[in-house]
Amino acid sequence: MTSSAKQILCISFSPIERDARVLRQIHLLSQLGEVTTVGFGETPVGATRHVQVPDGLTTLPQTLLGVAKLAVHAHKAAECSSPAAQWALAHAALLDAPEGGWDLVVANDARVLDLGFRLAGTAPVWADLHEWAPEERTHITSWRLLVAPFMVHLCQTYLHRATLVTTVSHGIVELYRERFGVDAKLMTNAGPYMELPVQASRDDRIRCVHSGAAIGGRGLETMILAFCKLPERFSLDLYLVSAADGGAHLAELRAIAEGVDRIRFHDPVRPDELPATLSGYDLGIFWIPPTHTNARLTLPNKFFDYVQARIGMAIGPSEEMVRELENYGLGIVSKSFDVHDLVASMESLTVEQVNRYKHAAAAAALPLSFDVQTAFVRGALEDMLAD
Repeated sequence: MTSSAKQILCISFSPIERDARVLRQIHLLSQLGEVTTVGFGETPVGATRHVQVPDGLTTLPQTLLGVAKLAVHAHKAAECSSPAAQWALAHAALLDAPEGGWDLVVANDARVLDLGFRLAGTAPVWADLHEWAPEERTHITSWRLLVAPFMVHLCQTYLHRATLVTTVSHGIVELYRERFGVDAKLMTNAGPYMELPVQASRDDRIRCVHSGAAIGGRGLETMILAFCKLPERFSLDLYLVSAADGGAHLAELRAIAEGVDRIRFHDPVRPDELPATLSGYDLGIFWIPPTHTNARLTLPNKFFDYVQARIGMAIGPSEEMVRELENYGLGIVSKSFDVHDLVASMESLTVEQVNRYKHAAAAAALPLSFDVQTAFVRGALEDMLAD
């Protein structure tokens, strides 16, 4: 590292080389200084230096002592007590910036806010919240009772101290403002602009695709059942990453689709290669039921991947996605998340409609690209580093 360059520490307790949002973040940060990343997995593209947290370390206080602290709401004592955070602090010498200080620290998600501020010293902190933290996994009873109050504590304690707070959708921006009084800014999951052509459909077959993680609760079973009921001219290709369950849910999905040759499973594709892979299809599919707040207010990576791929979309009545889809005329919305309504929204689609959605995606590709959607973030970061 050169002493004249701004020194930026980016913390994300995720496999960063597969985390599309953090990879885009690093790409931006690397234009402003030298980036040291802390997280799981190999060195991500754009990082000058990477401190690799050992695989298997949990990112919440899931030790016996940590759980006891959460149980009695000793939240201050529970800060930085997750095995991953403890490892990072024990190896703090690896995180020393030249001249003994960072120019900027980035904390990805509420669970690293405590660690981010501990390592920042006097440096400004950018808190990038990838979802509504208090309800990240409230469908799990133990999480709702033990971890959710800790997430609230971290947000209440640290968000007002952050120089910049960003999050992923309008609805979640409002939740952080209403609950914590934080002037959060919208930074969508938009990907970089891609120069890809519209590949017009010329027959009545409609080739559909879904990309993402094979995580329970996202309605993937219902999606497969809907395609089992759709006419033969509809096909579905899936590019799924195995979840932390060791691939158990992915195996369940394969079992549901067994014997239906119109439903095909593929190996996952790197985030930077995904739009080009998707561009050969007609419609991107995402029907996620509003089982919790984050699902209800989702505006995911795949929405923007479909736009950059120049393909149309079929979604459910998810308010954040519907807002953008209808604004740009990108596709169709089902009445509900029931199989019957999903099938009804699709079965009368024509090639002319599909091609119209593809051209609408081409028109939306620039305004819904990373550089346009995050221009204000770059300006804020430049100001933070100048100060």
